[in-house]
Amino acid sequence: MDGRFVEEKGREEDRLDRSMSVVLRFSIAGNETFLDDAGMMLKVRRKKDRVKCRHDDGMFSSVTLPSSEAQEIERHIKANDPNYNLQFQYANNYICTYKYTILTFLPKNLFEQFQRIANGYFLILLILQLIPAISSLPWYTTFVPLISVLGLTAIKDLIDDVLIPAISSLTPLTTVIPLVVVFGLTCLKDGVDDFRRHQSDNTVNNRKSQVLRDGKLVEESWHKVVVGDIIKMDNNQFVAADLLLLSTSEPHSLCYIETAELDGETNLKVRQALDDTAEMGNDIHKLSAFDAELVCEAPNNNLSKFEGTMKWKNNTYPVDNEKILLRGCVLRNTGWCYGLVVFAGKDTKLMMNSGKAVFKRTHIDRLMNLLIVGIIAFLFAMCTAMSIASGVWETLVGQHFQDYLPWEDYIPGSPSKDGSVSQGAAAISSLVFFSYIIVLNTVVPISLYVSVEVIRVANSLWINWDGKMYYDKKDTPAKARTTTLNEELGQIEYIFTDKTGTLTQNIMTFNKCSINGKSYGDPTDEFGSPVEVTEATDKVDFSSNPYYENTFEFYDQALLDEVKGGNDNVHMFFRVLALCHTVMPEEKEGTLEYQAQSPDEGALVSAARNFGFVFKSRTPSTITIEVNGKIEKYELLCILDFNNVRKRMSVIVRKEGKIQLLCKGADNVIFERLHSKCADDKEIILHHLNEFAQDGLRTLCLAMKDIPESIYTKWKEKHFQASTSLDNRDDKLSEVYEEIEQDMILVGASAIEDKLQDGVPETIANLALAGIKIWVLTGDKQETAINIGYSCRLLTDEMEETFIIDADTREGVEEQMKKALDEIKELQKGKTKEGQDYGVTVANGGAYYKGGDSMDLNVDELHGDEFALVINGHSLFYALKPDLEMLLLELGCSCKAIICCRVTPLQKALVVDLIKRNKKSITLSIGDGANDVSMIKMAHIGVGISGQEGMQAVLASDYAICQFRYLERLLLVHGRWSYLRMCKFLKYFFYKNFAFTLCHLWFAFFCGFSAQTLFDPYFISFYNVFYTSLPVLMLAGFDQDVDDYYSVRYPKLYAPGLSDALFNKKVFALSAGEGLVTSLILFFVPYGALHDATHSDGVDLADHQSFGVVVASILVVAVNLRCALDTSYWTGFNHVVIWGSIIYYFCFILAMYASPFQYEYQGVATQVFSCAQFWLTLLLVCTILLVPIVAYRFYLLDVKPTLSDRIRLKQRMTKSKSRSKDLHIRRHSTLRRSTRSLRSGYAFAHQEGFGELITSGLNMRSRVEQSESKDSVQLTKVRKLNVTSNSEPEKLINSKAIQPPGEVPRENASAENHNSHDDKRHDDKQHDDRHVMFSEKL
Repeated sequence: MDGRFVEEKGREEDRLDRSMSVVLRFSIAGNETFLDDAGMMLKVRRKKDRVKCRHDDGMFSSVTLPSSEAQEIERHIKANDPNYNLQFQYANNYICTYKYTILTFLPKNLFEQFQRIANGYFLILLILQLIPAISSLPWYTTFVPLISVLGLTAIKDLIDDVLIPAISSLTPLTTVIPLVVVFGLTCLKDGVDDFRRHQSDNTVNNRKSQVLRDGKLVEESWHKVVVGDIIKMDNNQFVAADLLLLSTSEPHSLCYIETAELDGETNLKVRQALDDTAEMGNDIHKLSAFDAELVCEAPNNNLSKFEGTMKWKNNTYPVDNEKILLRGCVLRNTGWCYGLVVFAGKDTKLMMNSGKAVFKRTHIDRLMNLLIVGIIAFLFAMCTAMSIASGVWETLVGQHFQDYLPWEDYIPGSPSKDGSVSQGAAAISSLVFFSYIIVLNTVVPISLYVSVEVIRVANSLWINWDGKMYYDKKDTPAKARTTTLNEELGQIEYIFTDKTGTLTQNIMTFNKCSINGKSYGDPTDEFGSPVEVTEATDKVDFSSNPYYENTFEFYDQALLDEVKGGNDNVHMFFRVLALCHTVMPEEKEGTLEYQAQSPDEGALVSAARNFGFVFKSRTPSTITIEVNGKIEKYELLCILDFNNVRKRMSVIVRKEGKIQLLCKGADNVIFERLHSKCADDKEIILHHLNEFAQDGLRTLCLAMKDIPESIYTKWKEKHFQASTSLDNRDDKLSEVYEEIEQDMILVGASAIEDKLQDGVPETIANLALAGIKIWVLTGDKQETAINIGYSCRLLTDEMEETFIIDADTREGVEEQMKKALDEIKELQKGKTKEGQDYGVTVANGGAYYKGGDSMDLNVDELHGDEFALVINGHSLFYALKPDLEMLLLELGCSCKAIICCRVTPLQKALVVDLIKRNKKSITLSIGDGANDVSMIKMAHIGVGISGQEGMQAVLASDYAICQFRYLERLLLVHGRWSYLRMCKFLKYFFYKNFAFTLCHLWFAFFCGFSAQTLFDPYFISFYNVFYTSLPVLMLAGFDQDVDDYYSVRYPKLYAPGLSDALFNKKVFALSAGEGLVTSLILFFVPYGALHDATHSDGVDLADHQSFGVVVASILVVAVNLRCALDTSYWTGFNHVVIWGSIIYYFCFILAMYASPFQYEYQGVATQVFSCAQFWLTLLLVCTILLVPIVAYRFYLLDVKPTLSDRIRLKQRMTKSKSRSKDLHIRRHSTLRRSTRSLRSGYAFAHQEGFGELITSGLNMRSRVEQSESKDSVQLTKVRKLNVTSNSEPEKLINSKAIQPPGEVPRENASAENHNSHDDKRHDDKQHDDRHVMFSEKL
């Protein structure tokens, strides 16, 4: 007996008993039942790692299982036989999406949270504070933050239970939040969210279905449906489980489903039952007697594939995805249908696709984790030093003052316990170590992570609310589908983009064709010379055709004349277009409409229609067309479906006894399968294809073949065997298809146009100027890929060289890449001295200071060599091998633009992964189709475009937009602002925490290192939430160095994010150092000023409480004023929270320390605030702390201004002078200087699976209307402007890095970016007034 098992890591075969021929097709997961080859029942019982098998004949056999749990590899189901199916213990139809229950919420949530280092650290602090011997702070100073951490994290967990993965480093918004408020909020949120999730599950589980039980239909809840049941569904009902369709109310047993819940697509899809099961119809008796056995694949998450066979009445039927209804679909336009439950509950494909999304962490997150570890190490170092100092002090001084400061009774050497002084000092020293961990714990910013999350949520809302990224044609705004990656948008260095539907509109129009060696499509004059197409060019009149479309445009009358003249070659060309497809026709209000699964296929069928070859209807076995008013009916014998490997599709039809194969596909695929006699025709069409590619058109070749009846009969038998195979069905079908698709006759070639989206060239040019490297990964062939590169301004005439890698062997690819790399190095050698003179390095499409700062570089003064790389998919296969991938990486990083053509979805992901693994750079992938999902998930950030190819890319993305041009604003505005705000927040946060905490360290030298705190415990609790939190949160939510207009206009502003210039380990060290110096000044200046100070009534001001209030008050004022200095963009909120925080502190202290509260600090605030020395000290300390900062920043602004400083000055001067004329940015044109049309290229766009669906009876019903057509892109007009202004301000502003070479004027960029900025138009000529410039800088 041969038993097959599949481990979690792969398939493993074990021999059970070689004397028998039983094959186990199921994993061992309990008590299982199988059939052997003779139909004898085999029972399997699992016990630990062994299974015991009992046959119906009483024989037993056993086997030791693999070490890991085996998984199901095949499923056996008998219809209407619950006892048989029950033995396999298949999952029931109950589903649950909630994470917690009433009993498990608290322990499970706490267990998950305490796996986080920060929460565990805070819990340890709480435990330490509960020990009186070492605690010098009240327990609530730690307990409140701990509850805040757990409470707010619980809220986040419950909110994101299904939609967004829990954030492992979530920490509280602030260090202190009132316990009652947080606990109440948490309980409320817990209850509401848990109730909603349970309510949702209960609603789904209790939906009603009609289930066939004991010969009659009964109404059952969904969760009672089991595998093997037959259920009935009515129109507009949700599908309860994954079903095998048995019969329907529609002709040919069709049913129509909407799959929006599965893939986001709202267009209807068609499924069809087997002919034999369809005969049961709505007959309950026949359905009750249905006893077929289904053997199918195990549960999996592949929505587009299903393999199985059904045995019934001694016949075997193949079952594929076109006969399966998936849970989550909705039945549409179908009266009723019956289905057999195949997968239920958690085994359904919908549930298996609803797993947790991969959580992506930002570069700043990873850096913060490293910094937190360093801070904790610094904390332990400080505590160790204080512990040692305490031991020394107790040994030398403390022991002599035990009458005033007695040691505790448990300390050795105290009056109550024997021991030496050294033992007592050591014991005290050990306890002081833990005490100082408690006192100095605020140096570890416990509130950091939640503050960061709040900021990210705010910045996500800015993206969602941005009206300039709203696409009114689809009524769709931009959407941040994650809240954790916003600042990463400001650090993107590599963009990987699809072309079709991403850079282009994916709306196709038939433009040209080549038939019998003649090219059609170019309009000609009376002398036969081609003329340029303009609005005045006459269009071909198709009005004589009753089926013509008003939207169809063609300019070459000669092609229509050939059709009317009866040219056989032209007729065959259009017959192929009218017959070889998977388009579905439907009548809407008397008008014939086509529903195509891809825009290019729809364009080709539409072209045939307008030229008189009208596709009218189809049945599972026929196709009907109307040719110039005459009906032609073809018998549809087989459809050889498209897939990404074949890159072609074919149909086999019969008419009047003549069998023909009609094929269309990519040119290279068709050429390989042509008859040798087509060599001359192939040469001519290849020339035409190159011309079409030069025009940026998507090309397709057409071929045909006559097939003798005898050959077809033999081939059909092979096709049936392959289609019913359970093993490698796809591979076997491909082999059978390959056999028949040989020695074809070339019919012609078509060329369709895929228009660019609006603003694509300007967007790519601007992103490139920002220092972002753009890689285009497309399925287009090489010529069209290069052409689209020029159309999008990714490739320019200014580039030194464009290298093409197209070898077919590993050695050839290696040789081409090495040759290209050597040429680049050789060309750059001549530029080395020039680069050294400027102190810059030119690489990766940009120029950088050797010191790492690229912000001040004047690229106008240095024009480096620029290179481009184009690599074909078959060459990329070898280039991505481990031994060549580093060579590819080096070559790619030496070029400014890279285009990978003829690539597969897997290759797209591998290219992204190559950069991720080997470059310390942030990557972004953007696409619009299912073939882009792999690279979207692979990149650090994935952006989906909701386009013509469905919503798959959007559903897998982190950010969703409707147009590629919005990517410019997403990165250069929102991404840069988010990065800037986060960096400012982190610098200020660490600064204020170090300034606050280290005051305790200096106080230790005056309190005998006894872990006595300097500040009031309530101040310690409220410092990070009430006194200093709101100003920095407002800064992080609203701040901007320059507005959105200038952020887009000057893309070099994006450069700091690429080099981590605004926050890194050095910046952190400087912030921590500034905090340390601030704490020194905060402590020792008031100490000196108040050392001998007395109040007017003679009361000493040098006591501990008064001194603590003085330092605390100055600290609050100083750090809030420091936040004000960091604020670049002031709003009313900033004013309210900064000045309000200071006023609130003073009011709260006065009220808290008033007599009604009877607090131990009673009267201290009044005494201190009524003393002139305090206010003078406050003024002195703030002056010492802030004036040097102001002076240093003014020095940098005046002597070493950054690009941001200069643009901000330009912005301020513009507003102050209220000029109306626009600021013209002088950039050189990057348009390719060519007279050819700038249009997009072609990739064979199609989806697999429609062929078999049609041959089995597909007949599409009403589907959702296609999106509105988009207007053609308007290319920006480029003109050169001469600069003659001699004004000093203009020289200052334009002196460095403002005008990179090749930058394109943006006057004609998207109207959204300019219509709202008319007030920013201003005069180039600035008044030469250095005093005005000085004031503006200040």
